[in-house]
Amino acid sequence: MDDLKASSEIAASGMKAQATRLRVISENLANADSISDTAGKEPYRRKLVTFRNQLDKQLQADTVKVNKIVNDESKLTSKYDPNNPAADAKGYVLIPNVNPLIEMMDMREAQRSYEANMDVISTSRQMVQKTLDMIK
Repeated sequence: MDDLKASSEIAASGMKAQATRLRVISENLANADSISDTAGKEPYRRKLVTFRNQLDKQLQADTVKVNKIVNDESKLTSKYDPNNPAADAKGYVLIPNVNPLIEMMDMREAQRSYEANMDVISTSRQMVQKTLDMIK
């Protein structure tokens, strides 16, 4: 029974980490078109979530935790928009380094991982229930 509880706790930590990743992806998508309101300032930068293993001493197992949320330092691109107040002297505006297609792929991957962890919890609960039914 303890092993089944541990597997559920490990899966729950994975779900929590992927939920954070989904929140960050949503933030990236929401800001995909956000530009600075003044010339020379950077627009929104894509954020990335990094994970780390953490030993849970009670479970005697590694769980996943969010390590940190960092800005993607990849190169910003620009577009020609001379009427924009954020345009530089040449008429170019820096745009966020958010690619909606990549964000959607990352979202799908995070969703699948979340669902896989949810399936582990469901299976563990079913096994506990079957064990209790056998004991009766």
